[in-house]
Amino acid sequence: QVQLVESGGGLVEAGGSLRLSCAASGLAASLYGMGWFRRAPGEERHFVAAISRSGMSTYYADSVKGRITISRDNAKNTVYLQMNSLKPEDTAVYYCAADWAQPAGSSWYPDYWGQGTQVTVSS
Repeated sequence: QVQLVESGGGLVEAGGSLRLSCAASGLAASLYGMGWFRRAPGEERHFVAAISRSGMSTYYADSVKGRITISRDNAKNTVYLQMNSLKPEDTAVYYCAADWAQPAGSSWYPDYWGQGTQVTVSS
């Protein structure tokens, strides 16, 4: 059974930083593309970032480029999202995702999802 468990969310002031983690179990993470999506209050879920199984290729939504970095540690079956210069509009539930199909941009539709972790950025 595939499980993705996010951690690291919380409340931070604008301009601050957070690092989200996603621990995968029930799959060999090194074989899967992994990424992050987010859902702000009253909105649909949107793509944030994704990383190829090797970690050599990364993809970002335009709204987060330059502020957010995705990385992975396949030995730990974990993917990370380092978020800097946070803005109030980054407030959302952040979801970890994984799929056998490799991401090639924001048009990536993973099969496996975590439960989400709340990130709140105060102004």
